Amino acid sequence: MYLRTMSAANYRSLRSIRMDLGSVNLFVGANGAGKSNLYRALQLVKAAAEGRLTHLVAEEGGIYSAFWSGGTRKQEKARIRLSAEIVDENTGIVYGYSVETGYKQAEPSAGFLHEAQIKTEELTVDTGRRPVVTMRRKGAHITARGESGRMEDYPEQALTSETALFLLGDAGRYPEISTLRHIIGQWRFYHGFRSDAGSPLRLPCLPITAPMLDEDGANIAAVFATIAHTRQDTIDLDRAVYDAFSGAALSIPVPEEYASFGLVLPEFPKRVFQPRELSDGQIRFLALAAALLSYRRPPFIALNEPEASLHPDMLPALAAMIANASADCQVWVVTHSQALADAISERCGVRAKTVIRRDGATWIEGMTLTGRIDDEE
Repeated sequence: MYLRTMSAANYRSLRSIRMDLGSVNLFVGANGAGKSNLYRALQLVKAAAEGRLTHLVAEEGGIYSAFWSGGTRKQEKARIRLSAEIVDENTGIVYGYSVETGYKQAEPSAGFLHEAQIKTEELTVDTGRRPVVTMRRKGAHITARGESGRMEDYPEQALTSETALFLLGDAGRYPEISTLRHIIGQWRFYHGFRSDAGSPLRLPCLPITAPMLDEDGANIAAVFATIAHTRQDTIDLDRAVYDAFSGAALSIPVPEEYASFGLVLPEFPKRVFQPRELSDGQIRFLALAAALLSYRRPPFIALNEPEASLHPDMLPALAAMIANASADCQVWVVTHSQALADAISERCGVRAKTVIRRDGATWIEGMTLTGRIDDEE
């Protein structure tokens, strides 16, 4: 499964943008150009699948903060619009999902005035002939294609804070909706990692098999243990650590009461440095290694400024891990570092997309209105 296109309108600095995507999607640009808003727009799509879209908007300051602050056309509805096309490469089936969210009517008794309201949703499935609508939502009313193949009313009225993708994906009666919800739910967004003394990266974790890294990195030790003792193949992980830390090696004991790990540095070959002793750059690089080299990679990994706190000497090893991951998952990288962008471009054979501001809105240099980059091969 891969994300073929994404689009966003009226979200923060994204006035209206649509992009075709590839296996590696690399974005560079100046501060304030809106690179992170592209990243966050996709996070909102995942949040819709998890039933947390309005929650995530609230964490950003509410619908009034999230909405496009520039000028709008007369009679245009004040709505944030998000959509994505996801393709199953094995079957050729294309899933198209869109969601619109907007303001609550400002009535004295309305309550939750800053909460985003889900206005519309639609899911289409294209098996090769034409897209067929399998779910449509307007306000609280939802219709979906049932077992008979016909559109039928969903028996419950949705709250304005609930997404139909989440509600029906858990109902057990709508396989296409459940499939898409499951696919999007596996996406992983890594927006930096905490590196303070209380960071989950520095703490032992429960000894439970972990096929992929949690978004906060809390199961990092279990991810390493799963690679070492379940897959029993640490070649890629060992190479990444060796290259990043000039000959260092990971120590990954068999989990007992807790899963743990340490780092053996070449200048101190008899000493295992525990996570609490590692520098910010060291612990963050190891978290990126766990994300990119896990036992089972998610179908989509997004990294927002992964170079933060890393020594420049670590960037080639990071680029190599991204190239490794792109062999079987789609990768999205937002970076300020031209050195990292160049290294990824060289290893993955892709050109960085330069994010700019055009008429106050975020845009991609050289992109046409259809979402294609003019100089793409």
